Amino acid sequence: MTATPDSDLHARRLLLALLVLALLLAGWMVKPFWVAFFLAAVLTAALRRWMEWLSGRLRGRRSLAAGLLTVGVLLAGVVPVAALGAVLIREAVDGIQWLRSALQSEGVWGLVSRLPGPIEDLAHRAVTALGDPQRQLQQLAGEQGGQAAAAVGGVLAATGTFVLQTVLMLIALFFFLTDGQRLIAWVDARVPLRAGQFRTLVEDFRRTTLSVVAATAATAGIQTVTALAGYLIARAPNPIFLAVLTLVVALIPAVGATAMVLAVAALQFATGHTVSGIFLAIWGAAVVSLVDNVARPYLLKGGMELHGGVVFFALLGGLAAFGGIGLILGPLVVTFLVTVLNMYRRELGKRPASPTPAPAPGAGPGTAEDAIAAPRPDGRG
Repeated sequence: MTATPDSDLHARRLLLALLVLALLLAGWMVKPFWVAFFLAAVLTAALRRWMEWLSGRLRGRRSLAAGLLTVGVLLAGVVPVAALGAVLIREAVDGIQWLRSALQSEGVWGLVSRLPGPIEDLAHRAVTALGDPQRQLQQLAGEQGGQAAAAVGGVLAATGTFVLQTVLMLIALFFFLTDGQRLIAWVDARVPLRAGQFRTLVEDFRRTTLSVVAATAATAGIQTVTALAGYLIARAPNPIFLAVLTLVVALIPAVGATAMVLAVAALQFATGHTVSGIFLAIWGAAVVSLVDNVARPYLLKGGMELHGGVVFFALLGGLAAFGGIGLILGPLVVTFLVTVLNMYRRELGKRPASPTPAPAPGAGPGTAEDAIAAPRPDGRG
């Protein structure tokens, strides 16, 4: 039984529907862990040269080299961020407990008297406007007790999610480092693209990832030096320690160095150093933030071979669409678009030229214009 054109068309449509269904199911399955897998892919691209060098030094033992690099990522990247988060959570809990005990023992006016001069005056006016602040605070504490418990539960859930995502990222990083090339070859042999096109996409992803990582590290260093200058000018306590914290925070896409400088400014203002706090607030919002907005697109422009304006809006668009991780995803999306457009342009260039229309029956090798211009047999042409 021979297949008809209609049956071939129905079979292709059914196959396309099955392909879309399979992709949707795979995406739905990977969705809870896509951030972990994406970060693992980014780290794999950034550590590729180190992996090849280390495996060569270890006489081809790729598993050992991948294990050492994974442990290095854990110690150099995950542990400092986790320790900083744990310290912040502990300090927040201790601060809430101290505030609760101080309210019970000294009352609202006792807390107001502890504040520095300028803040004490503002707080005194605000408390006076409340009428009976002690009763209102107790009523508010009773009403917000359930929400506070829910917030604590949310923090615990977020901590568990962070631990799970981190473990999955490290596991995926290990396997990407050991078998990444074989995985790329396996996918390249199965995707409906020409030979080598998928590898081109992967290579562009790796190049853009290296540019993003290098630009992020360089921008964090420049911001840290700028923030340190502000700490020294404002005479903030322990400026070197604050600069180290600023460097760690600057490497976190969702936070940034500006937030750290503004936090130090708020601390200076709360402890009575009003001029220092105002200066650091202006320094962080105007100078440190400007360094991020100027240095990062400029550093990315060379590695991505794109116009600086395109890179800038790729960063803003990625940040708005995906959050902090969009600082990496935004440039990757633009690179993916440019790579696909280049592939499509090359495919159009490979198409054969349109055939020349055949001459009319009985016409000679000349063109139609030649036939019109040719003299007539009777000599009146």
